[in-house]
Amino acid sequence: MAHQPRGIYLEDFEVGKVYESGGRTITEADIVNFAGVSGDFNPLHMDEEFAKTNLFGKRIAHGALGFVISTGLSNQTGLFEGTTIAFIEMSLKYLAPLCIGDTVHVEMTPQEILPGKKPQRGILKLLVKLVNQEGTVIFESPQVLMMKARN
Repeated sequence: MAHQPRGIYLEDFEVGKVYESGGRTITEADIVNFAGVSGDFNPLHMDEEFAKTNLFGKRIAHGALGFVISTGLSNQTGLFEGTTIAFIEMSLKYLAPLCIGDTVHVEMTPQEILPGKKPQRGILKLLVKLVNQEGTVIFESPQVLMMKARN
């Protein structure tokens, strides 16, 4: 049996509508596991005593970890399951640190929907924000996805 997409098609997204994910709490294990996978053992993330002397006064999560978690939260919404063709482009602007104990969610707002040059595909431009439990935006990320379209 072929996979049946549960995601929504390009035409179903609404420009300006905010699509939100569920939440996820950042743990010590997240940081340690990410350090092991990435090889990034910067003391800013791994050494509590060193981190007490930094700008934030405590250890913070890797910026890339926040981005990776945001992709997981985005996909857990089901909006993109089976209807995303390609993740084409993104940039990140970090606005606040991501800390152990933060509970974050993703807010995704379509900015532009463009028909594709070929049938049954198109471009979705999104503004993605990772937001913590206090409403603080950890990062903003304009992203471009190629999505399946009905036409």
